[in-house]
Amino acid sequence: MTNTNILISGASIAGTATAYWLRRHGYTVTVVERAPAIREGGYKVDMRGAALEVIERMGLLEAARARSTDMRIATHYDAKGRAVATMDADLFGGRMGDDVEIMRGDLNELLYDLTREDVEYIFDDSITGIAEDGTVTFERSESRTFDLVIGADGAHSNTRRIAFGEESQYARDLGYYVSICTVPNTLGLDREEAVHAAPGRTVNVYSTRQDTSAKALFMWSSEPLAYDHRDTAGQKELVARAMAGTDWEVPALLDAMRGAKDFYFDSISQIHMDRWSNGRVVLVGDAGYCASPASGQGTSVALVGAYVLAGELAAGGGLDGYEREMRAFVDANQALAPANVKGMVIGSRAALWFQLKMIKLLPHLPGRDRMIDRIAGAIHRAATAITLKNYPE
Repeated sequence: MTNTNILISGASIAGTATAYWLRRHGYTVTVVERAPAIREGGYKVDMRGAALEVIERMGLLEAARARSTDMRIATHYDAKGRAVATMDADLFGGRMGDDVEIMRGDLNELLYDLTREDVEYIFDDSITGIAEDGTVTFERSESRTFDLVIGADGAHSNTRRIAFGEESQYARDLGYYVSICTVPNTLGLDREEAVHAAPGRTVNVYSTRQDTSAKALFMWSSEPLAYDHRDTAGQKELVARAMAGTDWEVPALLDAMRGAKDFYFDSISQIHMDRWSNGRVVLVGDAGYCASPASGQGTSVALVGAYVLAGELAAGGGLDGYEREMRAFVDANQALAPANVKGMVIGSRAALWFQLKMIKLLPHLPGRDRMIDRIAGAIHRAATAITLKNYPE
């Protein structure tokens, strides 16, 4: 498939990383992105295990470390604003050893800068159809023919809908919702996370290194909600209703949320598919196997998927080889989410009391190392549940 003409839909982490590896293996690559430019900002994401090896092979590890969030502590507050428990930020985030936490926009900028010279990017456009012969139609551009189309356009993938059918066939709702936006740093946070939890609801405010603003994250358990994906104002009202009656700083945060320009809202769901390719179309990252934010591994899985897909195409394993190499790794990382989310959003006051008590006692417990392994070890094992091949270049 040398010099094969490949189209990637989506210029976020999975798309830009796949573009890099395909170009490195000699393919001709075009990326189409619905947004008018590379997306900036976003929330913080982790890179662990095999994903760090991928980033290192790209020559970006030191640059990524230089942009790390440098988070220090996470403090839990009660309804009256009193600090009730504090823990190390890495332990709070399930990080061990060399794991790197970075803002999503910073990572995407590094990947884009690595590819912009020799990858064709088409912004403010999207795919409308894919024919069996590889002819692709677009909303704005003239139709073109490609040998392979890669869907890297997220959990709500347009490419997947066109090639595989409606999202409802593949989405598994875990029973929670999440919303994230930028807010003023009125709490004066400096590389800190401030957390308040109530039964079925959690609010986390954090500010990373060299950031004068803060991010507010709202997460709650819920039956499936009916809403318009394009109606941001309506989604903000859903968040406000879900958090109504929650004390601490939550009323002020909700007021700030209503004016936020970078508001994000979605269900915490996963994508499960029996196969990630169909004819000339293949999926990578969240489009094919979203693990959800609750896994803590979405970015890492996308980076590994990009490396393996491009490598298998170059080495002759093709799309079947990609499936074989990635399936167990994806399964291990998707399995993290159901248990993780129950630890993020606690269902009862008694369970909340117990969790905070354990956080306070953790530094003094004789079985401290076993407790830490219980928190972070499962994520580390999933993050390393693949041995990366050295693909020929």
